[in-house]
Amino acid sequence: MLLQSLIKGLKIKNIKGERTIPIRGITYDSRKIKNNFIFTALPGFHTDGHQHIEQAVKNGASVIIHEKEIDTFIHGITYIQVEKIRSVLSAVSAAFFNHPSHNLGVIGVTGTDGKSTTVWFIDQLLNALGEKSGFLSTVQIKTGGTIINNPFRQSTPEAPEIQEVLYQIRESGNDFAVLEATSHGLSDRTARLADVDFDIAVLTNVTHEHLEFHGSFEQYRSDKANLFRLLDKKNPRKTIKNLRLPGYGIINSDDPSCAYFSSMTQKKTFTYSIKNKAADLFADSLLLSPSGTTFTIIEGLYKKDTRLNIPGAFNIENLLAASLAVCKLLNVHISDLVPFFQKLLPVRGRMTTIDEGQRFKVIVDYAHTPSSFKKIMPMMRHLTKGKLISVFGSAGERDKEKRPMQGSIASTYSDIVILTDEDPRLEESLTILEEIAQGCTKLERGKTLFLEPDRTKAIALAYTFAKEESDTVLLLGKGHETSIIYPDKPIKWDEIMIAGKLLRER
Repeated sequence: MLLQSLIKGLKIKNIKGERTIPIRGITYDSRKIKNNFIFTALPGFHTDGHQHIEQAVKNGASVIIHEKEIDTFIHGITYIQVEKIRSVLSAVSAAFFNHPSHNLGVIGVTGTDGKSTTVWFIDQLLNALGEKSGFLSTVQIKTGGTIINNPFRQSTPEAPEIQEVLYQIRESGNDFAVLEATSHGLSDRTARLADVDFDIAVLTNVTHEHLEFHGSFEQYRSDKANLFRLLDKKNPRKTIKNLRLPGYGIINSDDPSCAYFSSMTQKKTFTYSIKNKAADLFADSLLLSPSGTTFTIIEGLYKKDTRLNIPGAFNIENLLAASLAVCKLLNVHISDLVPFFQKLLPVRGRMTTIDEGQRFKVIVDYAHTPSSFKKIMPMMRHLTKGKLISVFGSAGERDKEKRPMQGSIASTYSDIVILTDEDPRLEESLTILEEIAQGCTKLERGKTLFLEPDRTKAIALAYTFAKEESDTVLLLGKGHETSIIYPDKPIKWDEIMIAGKLLRER
């Protein structure tokens, strides 16, 4: 593509150089620059892309998009100064990949908890109905026929990666794409999803998280609501496989912000619930067990007893969200989906049971927010007749206010809590653990509360307290993740593998 076609219609403060340059790629990472690439000098958390312009040029960049004033201009390089560089990056990325979301039915899933599982359920249900789809979640990516682990350390990566994933989904012959839409990705400050043409917006819930980035709960909620605002910007005449996609919102009516999100779009919204019978899709008579949940699904006059072979009432909420989204996307009835419920598979690292022949139960889950703790811990307390031993930490350089909340919830439901590293980043490990411990008021240090930064030692310690078949060790916070981030570097980490290895060594 020629540069002039990529920047057509954009707000540009100043441009120096040729506009007819052929463009082969676009990136914000100077290390990934190749000949005839655009380099966008993004301001970052720890560094500033403007400091890497010279290196980008050395690596072959032919175009520099920048926000700040710069002093040095190199002959033969085109410099474009803009006011909102991330918005420009989003627009240019979408144009470079020829706006792939315009030719896909796109479902976006946002919320504090349950996003990855809901995305995964939607993809499975679409495939069960014979539809071709791809997805991007915190855990995995599917563009063609193969599912791979998410190689990005971001649930919603930057705009070039988002648009390239959508492009690959489209080029692989798929008709639908499901995207996990985080508050960071939806924020106007990052604009990562600003040029995605969403057809369905799904809200799982919205609670306390990421205030270190958003500043307040109100801003956090507003940034998530951008997914619903984007519905009003979509192409109202989009048609995929002869299906008219006018745009719909799907909202958890049990969340206090339900009405708020419904008011953020002019499109029609539908609700799901495990508490409110007035919701459009309702699950009644939940019977929980360690192996799954039996329940009755109700839509209008339709009522059917069914089962999900994945434990947790919150997974029923995720299933309802996914089912309602698929029904509205494809214009099918819930009865078309019910036969597939028992065949749905869980996400790796979400309520994953580790069984190496030990007497007690060991479960790995990604829960890392107060709201997810409030869901998983009461359930595990109910299902655990013996001791509940919880191992978790809290991420460094992230929302600090949630740390004592996590501690308080854990100490309410757990017999023993062992605090350990999650991703300390540049923070001191023990400082983080002490802040969590402030909330553990119902536990006694050295007897029922332990601080062990080394996560391997923490898990091994937890096993020493588990003696009976009725005991449960709950490992939270890492789930599917493949590393622990320390100040000097990340180390490789696989919670499921290490938890199993330590059991075998016993």
